Order: sequence, then C-alpha cells, then structure tokens
Amino acid sequence: MLGAADESSVRVAVRIRPQLAKEKIEGCHICTSVTPGEPQVFLGKDKAFTFDYVFDIDSQQEQIYTQCIEKLIEGCFEGYNATVFAYGQTGAGKTYTMGTGFDVNIMEEEQGIISRAVRHLFKSIDEKKTSAIKNGLPPPEFKVNAQFLELYNEEVLDLFDTTRDIDAKNKKSNIRIHEDSTGGIYTVGVTTRTVNTEPEMMQCLKLGALSRTTASTQMNVQSSRSHAIFTIHVCQTRVCPQTDAENATDNKLISESSPMNEFETLTAKFHFVDLAGSERLKRTGATGERAKEGISINCGLLALGNVISALGDKSKRATHVPYRDSKLTRLLQDSLGGNSQTIMIACVSPSDRDFMETLNTLKYANRARNIKNKVMVNQDRASQQINALRSEITRLQMELMEYKTGKRIIDEEGVESINDMFHENAMLQTENNNLRVRIKAMQETVDALRARITQLVSEQANQVLARAGEGNEEISNMIHSYIKEIEDLRAKLLESEAVNENLRKNLTRATARSPYFSASSAFSPTILSSDKETIEIIDLAKKDLEKLKRKEKKKKKRLQKLEESGREERSVAGKDDNADTDQ
Repeated sequence: MLGAADESSVRVAVRIRPQLAKEKIEGCHICTSVTPGEPQVFLGKDKAFTFDYVFDIDSQQEQIYTQCIEKLIEGCFEGYNATVFAYGQTGAGKTYTMGTGFDVNIMEEEQGIISRAVRHLFKSIDEKKTSAIKNGLPPPEFKVNAQFLELYNEEVLDLFDTTRDIDAKNKKSNIRIHEDSTGGIYTVGVTTRTVNTEPEMMQCLKLGALSRTTASTQMNVQSSRSHAIFTIHVCQTRVCPQTDAENATDNKLISESSPMNEFETLTAKFHFVDLAGSERLKRTGATGERAKEGISINCGLLALGNVISALGDKSKRATHVPYRDSKLTRLLQDSLGGNSQTIMIACVSPSDRDFMETLNTLKYANRARNIKNKVMVNQDRASQQINALRSEITRLQMELMEYKTGKRIIDEEGVESINDMFHENAMLQTENNNLRVRIKAMQETVDALRARITQLVSEQANQVLARAGEGNEEISNMIHSYIKEIEDLRAKLLESEAVNENLRKNLTRATARSPYFSASSAFSPTILSSDKETIEIIDLAKKDLEKLKRKEKKKKKRLQKLEESGREERSVAGKDDNADTDQ
C-alpha cells in the first residue's frame, strides 16, 4: 500500500568525461566549459544549459556519489523508491560512472555508483540495527533482494539466469512485464537473489555484468550493446517511530498496560540503469549484427525521448504518454512520472568532433528536468491502517481538548458549534498582551523623561549657583540627588492621587447602590463592612499623601538653606577681599 503522494522533479546531472588519448592525438579541441560555482555548462560560445548538478572533466567518482546518490539510499530506508540512469552517446562514460563494467585492476577511488551504493546500503543497515539495540528497541529486520535485467534487441533477458544459452540471444524471452493495482511495474519470470552481505551483492553484480553483451566499434572498444537494469529491493520491518512528544506520551501510557510494540513494514526498490549509448552507424562503422543492435538501441532511446517529451513539455502533458512503445520505457514507467525519486546522469564528450551528439544529449537532459514524479511511501496495509488510526486518535484528542477548554459546545438540540466566548476570550487575551507591551514601553518612556527632567533642573540650579559665584562640585551633586528624589516622590504622589481618586469613585458607586439593598437585611452587613474598609483605605491614602507632601517640603527647605548658606559664604568672602584691598 502507498501513503500520501508528494511531487518531486526529476533531477539531472551532467558529467563531462576527460579527453581520450586518441582524441588528443587527432588534435580534437575541447568545446565545453563549466561556470565556476554554478551548475551551468556552455557548449561552444553561445549555447548555455543549466542543470541540478554539473561535473567537469576533473570530477571524481566519490564527488558524484556524495552529491547525487547518497540521499536516495537514505530515502530507501523511509520507503521511497529511487532510480539512477545514465544517458549519453556511445563512449561517453556511462558504464564507468555506473560501475557495471567490472575491471580487475580498478582502484577503490574509481569504483562506480552501484558499488558505493551497495556499501552504503549495508553499512546503514548495520548502523540502524546497532542504534535500535542501544535505545532498547527491537532491531529492525531487513530483507534485501537483487535482480539484473538486460534489454537486448527489445528482448528482456535475465543476467542471473545461469541455465540460459548465452549464444541464443535472439530467442524470445519468457519474462513478462505487468502493472499492479497501484500503478507499480513488476516483472514475472525473473531470477531474484536474496543477499545478506555486501560481498554477496558485489559477487552477484559481477556475475551479471560479465554476462552482459558488449562488442567493439570504431567509437568504443568495449561498447555496451544492450540496456542494463540492476534492481535492489529492500523490505524493512521496524518499530513505528514516534512523530512528536504527544505521541510519545500516549505510547508510554499504552506501554504501561501492554508492553507490545507497534511495527510497520516499508518496502523500496532502487533501479540502477545503464543505458546503451546512442550512435550513428556511419561513425561506428557497424555492420550486420552490430548494425541491428545499434538500430534497436536507437529505437529504445527514441521511445524514451518521446516519453520524456510527453511528460516534460507543458503543452503535451494532457496527451497520451507512450510507455508501451518500448520495453525500456515500460520498465522505467515508475521512474518517469511515477512513484520514484529519479536522477538522470547525462554523460557527454568534451571534444569538438562530438559537438552534435553532445548538443542532443544536453537537450534531451534539459527536457527531463520538467518531469514531475509522484513520490509516495511504500507501506503494507497494516502499517497504513496503524498510521490512519494514529491520525484519528490525534484528531479526537484535539477535539476533546477543545471541549474541555470551552471552544466547542453542544446546544440543547445536540448541534455542535464554536463557542463565541472562546473567540472573545482569545481576542481579549491578545488585546491584554498588546496593552502590557504598551504599558512597558510607556513606563520606559516615563523613566527616560524623568531622568531628563532631573538633569535639566539640576543644570539650571548649577547655572544659578555659577552666576552667583564659584560653583562647588559637592553642592552640585547634592542638588542633583535631591532633585532626583523630589521627582521620584512627585511620581509616587501622582500615583497615590490616582489610586485615591479611583477609590473615591468606587465609594461613590457603592453609596449610590446601597439604597437598593436597604430592604434586604442579608446584604446590609456586607455593604457596611465594605464601606468601612473603603473609608479606612481612603484615610490611609490621605495620610500617605500628607507624609509625601511633608517630605517634599523638607527637601525644598534643605535646598533653600543650602542656597542661602552658599550666598552667605560668598558674601563673607567678598567682604574679606574688600578689606584686604583697603589695607
């Protein structure tokens, strides 16, 4: 079964191979260039193409795998299908990039995408098992299967079938291609090998690759004469992961009563497609059987191009997609416009003699970027039902919380509705928060203005003292502190007067209400007690006001005495100076 669909575009990478020794001897010039730091390639002087990834002549295998393929392997563990296919003219480096052409003397850094993906796959399986054991969870169970198909002259051949006659390739194949109820493509009559370790997988890949049809042409010494599709199926049974803290709490409560864990089964398939190169008969010099193979290869690639055009061109999206025109496009139906995360690696030659082939490859790849795939998680029916029940539980918990908080109500007729008081309460809370912010800002403004007033008044007093005579720093500091204290007391006085005014209004309101309750003896003691409390509070406020006023008067008197003493000292000093002058 499948989960919810999500759109994902086909990503395209372009790899430019280095020039061959033969091309250098013949004096071929490089006609491609890459914009530094940008995924853009120039062909000639005026033809520019932009892709998702561009790898220049000096790019390494590790760089291509890390940037393009690594995330696809991680996605397989979450139940997502993936496809990588290499396209380009013959001799452009497709088999080298994919790693399907085994060489005895190959170095580790020259290993292709498939070898690195297999190593990454089994390493991640071991890490996930170890991580689950460390967390006290049952380790996930993995089942890995492999298939290796070859499409030779429009016949699907099984490269894992050891009983078939390799020389009888023109015989009709018994392998059938079918489509399931969900639109997925599967094959019948193909050998499926169960693999448990990385060396086993590499041995299977090596045996299949050695059975693949290759031949020599004028353009490529070891030219692939067929399309190869190596498929890895991963089936994973694991404990359902917790999505958030709320689900974790719920599962914790459930586990207290029942220690059973919930499991889910995810499946994923990863296609590694090494397409045979497009070729021109007059350049390859193929005749007889080689010419027939070249024609079959070009027919399959033409059908693939028609599918890419139908899916990629906006004007043709509503028309029929010709998947059934070729067995190649039928096998790749999932990968192009279906349930798969797909990346296309377009391999090109940098030499000017291959200019037209390189241009056609880049145009081909540019159309593929517009294809939209519908990516979905592959789950079994039980896992899908568990996820649906979890979503339903979460929805019901949210609804129950809304009833508890009063957001939802049910009237007398049993009709459910949203409580208006809830919205009003939410609006009032928002307004309250806004007012708090404003009050805080106003308080900061008041403090700043009070400090400014204190500064101005103290400066004015210092100017008065300076005009009368020489100013004293100690007196200036004392005046500044007194003025600051006076301003603080004035602010408290204003606040107390506001409180007093508010209490007086409440008392007036309570007095005006008291005649209405005079007939009822039950309310009169309460009203009288509240009146007494209000009167007592007002009396206390008046006393506080009087105290504040007295303190302010004392402060003013102290300031006046200081000013008078300063004047007397200056006058005495002036008289002494005059007496000295007379003498």
